[in-house]
Amino acid sequence: MRLYLDHEHILVARRWRGTGGEIDLVMERDGQVVFVEVKKSTTHARAAESLSRKQIARLLQSAEHCLGGFPRGSLTPMRFDVALVDGAGRIDILQNALSA
Repeated sequence: MRLYLDHEHILVARRWRGTGGEIDLVMERDGQVVFVEVKKSTTHARAAESLSRKQIARLLQSAEHCLGGFPRGSLTPMRFDVALVDGAGRIDILQNALSA
């Protein structure tokens, strides 16, 4: 979260809970909502591998529900990041990780 705050993002919610599940972090900057999934493992590669299709589907469903609380709803600019944390606590952020 600190990396986002250092880059002028505003924390909207931590562990936001919706019908589909939980979103680890919901951040906002310049009108864009950033949904962040945090994955921890011994290495960044293992952390990335632990993100399943089922988790992605739940994240997308939860994000859709979360956007209902924003003035523009599903028209709100957004992206999905994955924050990978290794055993030493180093963080690697994959911005827009769920784009096609």
